[in-house]
Amino acid sequence: MDVTVSELLELFLQSPLVTWVKTFELLGSDNEDKLAVYMNLADGVFLNKIMLQVDPRPTNQRFNEHVNNDVNLRIQNLTILVRNIKTYYQPEVKDKKRDP
Repeated sequence: MDVTVSELLELFLQSPLVTWVKTFELLGSDNEDKLAVYMNLADGVFLNKIMLQVDPRPTNQRFNEHVNNDVNLRIQNLTILVRNIKTYYQPEVKDKKRDP
């Protein structure tokens, strides 16, 4: 069974995760090219903005808002996103001093 790239893209854009992401902000209209919607997700800008809505604490690293199809900037944005997600899910470690 041969699956085309456009069919895979269509399946991805209908996935529950993409549907959830679309609830935060308008991510492409029905008229917009599906590849453009995918690229908006792949550059990491939109996903980093969502993560900042979920957890506004990590303000020490700024992501690149103007990727312009630069693979290195895209990788940096996605690396920052993964780091922020890890930080969000790691339990906070509090200093516990033992009483003697």
